[in-house]
Amino acid sequence: GVALVDSKGALLLGFNRDDRFAMCSTFKAPLAAAILMGADAGKFGLEGELSFTKDDILDYAPVVKQNKKRGRMSMAELAQAAVEVSDNSAANLLLPMIGGPPGLTAFVRAHGDSVTRLDRNEPTLNENAQGDPRDTTSPAAMAALMARLMFRDMEPQSAGKLRGWMMASPTGDKRVRAGLPKDWKSGSKTGTCGNAYNDVALLIAPSGDEYLLSVYLDRPTVDAKAAEAAIAEVAAAVVDFLGRMQKTGLD
Repeated sequence: GVALVDSKGALLLGFNRDDRFAMCSTFKAPLAAAILMGADAGKFGLEGELSFTKDDILDYAPVVKQNKKRGRMSMAELAQAAVEVSDNSAANLLLPMIGGPPGLTAFVRAHGDSVTRLDRNEPTLNENAQGDPRDTTSPAAMAALMARLMFRDMEPQSAGKLRGWMMASPTGDKRVRAGLPKDWKSGSKTGTCGNAYNDVALLIAPSGDEYLLSVYLDRPTVDAKAAEAAIAEVAAAVVDFLGRMQKTGLD
């Protein structure tokens, strides 16, 4: 499933755009937005620290593991870790601050997304059982949500932080980013469930125009390397589409 949205929230391109797909770790992008916006609203401070024990440290938690002896991290550090390296423990520690999975679902509803839902935390949200609507989104819903958050609803400074974390993330190097021309810039929040490969990416054209592209690939019949290459091919096709659209004056 694919959806491309411009900075005004207009859907420009879609394929299976309204089908449900497992979010996997792409939920961490709106989670980070919810944390940043919560701080802007005075609900908590980003400098506030959350404590954790060894029982909170999951198998994939590279940044939280680095802080094991310290036993606490600031909310800003956790949000950055959740986005940049997709740290699972960081996401789990942050979720209670917004009311858990139901709180994130309520957050996206408040920002115009009637589709996306989070029901569990890491790692069980990655189950992706056939036909299970839990922990799912649609490409169109996620692209529109992230465009609305980053381009309209978030304070510019907070949107800039989220943008920076996505652009610093290396997890999408072989996905959307790999399919872009060298003069394009991008930032990603990827997701991988074992039987799903996703990428929600901010695209910045040489002209400065910005877009949100979401690509969700469920149960591919090829290996991980080929699945990532397929996502890169989608990105290349999107750039070609935008180029042709501009030439014909349809933008």
